[in-house]
Parts: sequence; structure tokens; C-alpha cells
Amino acid sequence: MGINECQYQFRYGRWNCSALGEKTVFGQELRVGSREAAFTYAITAAGVAHAVTAACSQGNLSNCGCDREKQGYYNQEEGWKWGGCSADIRYGIEFSRRFVDAREIKKNARRLMNLHNNEAGRKVLEERMKLECKCHGVSGSCTTKTCWTTLPKFREIGYILKEKYNAAVQVEVVRASRLRQPTFLKIKQIKSYQKPMETDLVYIEKSPNYCEEDASTGSVGTQGRLCNRTSPNADGCDMMCCGRGYNTHQYTKVWQCNCKFHWCCFVKCNTCSERTEVFTCK
Repeated sequence: MGINECQYQFRYGRWNCSALGEKTVFGQELRVGSREAAFTYAITAAGVAHAVTAACSQGNLSNCGCDREKQGYYNQEEGWKWGGCSADIRYGIEFSRRFVDAREIKKNARRLMNLHNNEAGRKVLEERMKLECKCHGVSGSCTTKTCWTTLPKFREIGYILKEKYNAAVQVEVVRASRLRQPTFLKIKQIKSYQKPMETDLVYIEKSPNYCEEDASTGSVGTQGRLCNRTSPNADGCDMMCCGRGYNTHQYTKVWQCNCKFHWCCFVKCNTCSERTEVFTCK
């Protein structure tokens, strides 16, 4: 789920997550501590928490179910009580911590960066949990109201994390005075010890341009990528192709159209065609 959302959010960017998969995220880390790595770790941690929580609510896992702590509680001030099946987001988040964070064993700056971004992704998910309610009563009256918590659409989490990717904060490590081990991260500014916010995405190294294929940065380059000849944005051929130019491909699309049923018993169609152009980076 997290990787698919990564590819969707960066479908018009030079870096589009194409080199990523489960083996890459959990087996071979993105070596550059860039903002792309920050987004990848955040969306993966949030994706695991979201998927596990959804599975719990649907009864697909034997170790969890609905959030029991929200069953039967009555809110007198607002006039509603907990009912239905509230999503147990705490279970999903704890599972994500145990599963995703377990690989961060090296005591270095990258470990602090990865753990921070993992937690930021989970925090964004937790903050976007929704309250849904249903009224009960005669003729539509709201004599009683029951409410429960539900998960947001994961696409919503992807949009939020993409915005945080654009506003990611560069950080540096602060080391303990005696053992010189990385202790915490601070925003990279002169004479500043300000820590990043909990939901900030943080990175240590600046991003490469991702124009050329480079396995060490997770980049497959932009050669052969589709581009928009008329767009001035990131998906435009000028930016996407990094100044190398683009190729124009002409295709004729043919399909059956204006189909009609004739009694009895056959369908007769016309043949329609359309000539299209596709542009790819050199």
C-alpha cells in the first residue's frame, strides 16, 4: 500500500519510486538520507499501520478486532455514546512500530532520521482518524446517537505526506558528550538546537537530481519516461527530460463504437479510430 501510494504521488516527478519494492524498503535501505527517503519511510510506516488496523476492523486477524476501550462509553456533554466498530488504530500503530522500526539497529544519524520519519507517518495517520455517527429514533429523530472512529482513505494520508515532503526540514545530529553517539536531531541552522516537529519529515542529505539512472539513490532516471509537451510543470518535457529533448510517437487507436443490437440476434458495430501522440524523454 505504501509503495503504491508513493508511486502515485510522484507519478509526475523525476523520482517516481519505480525502483522501490518491499525488498528495497525492508532489505536494502535507500542509501542517501534525502527527502525522498524521508517520504518513503513515512508512507511505509503509515501504510503498515493503516493496513493492519483495517484488517482488524474487518475481522481478518485473530489477535485484534474493534477498539474495546470505546465500547459502551457515553458522552453526556455532546449527547452520544460509542457504538459500532471503532478502528483500533493503537494496535495498528504498535504493530507498525514493531515491524517497521525493528530494522533500525545501527546507532547512527540515519537511524534517528528513519525512526523520526516512521513516527511522523504514523502520527499523521492517527491525527486524521475520523468520527462517524448515526442517529436513532422514531421518524428520523435523533433520540440517541452512536459514534465510532474510522480510518481515513489512505490517499488522503499520501497527499498530506507529499505536502510534508515539499516542506521537509534538513537536520543534523547532536552527539552525546562522552560516547559521541548520536542522541537527537536538530534543525540544521547555526547556533540553533531546535528540534523538528513530530510530524515534520526530516532529511540529512540534499537530493540528487534523479535525471540519470543510479541504483545507489534509487533512481531509474527519466529516459523513456512519458512527458507532457505543453506543460510548464514537473511533468513537462523540458523539466522531466532534464534538457535532453524528447521523442514523439504517433499511434492510431482503433476500437468498436456505435454498437446496436439487431433482432434477432446479433450486435453490429462501427469501427472508430483516433490518432494520438505520445512524448517520451530521450
